[in-house]
Amino acid sequence: MSHPLRPEIENLVNKNPVYIFMKGTPDFPMCGFSARACQVLKAAGVSKLVGFDVLSDDPMWDALEDFSQWPTVPQIFIGGKFIGGCDIVSEMFERGELQPLVAEALKK
Repeated sequence: MSHPLRPEIENLVNKNPVYIFMKGTPDFPMCGFSARACQVLKAAGVSKLVGFDVLSDDPMWDALEDFSQWPTVPQIFIGGKFIGGCDIVSEMFERGELQPLVAEALKK
């Protein structure tokens, strides 16, 4: 059975081209990994990063783990698809793979 908050998560990741579930907010990250992920996404071309502070909502954090099957935050979604965490987006950026993915998502 899926988590009752799953539709809310689906709505957030589908209505925003790039979305980050993180500790803190994009303007005020509360951990190094979340801060780094925001820096990488902005460097990849995201001018208006939208996110959700999982520290402010334990039920949403539980639902997010159930939704993505990923135990840690930050969790980055691009074009409605789960991409990964800080290390994955950082590596994708360094290889030049993140920038076109972000550009395509922002077109929609």
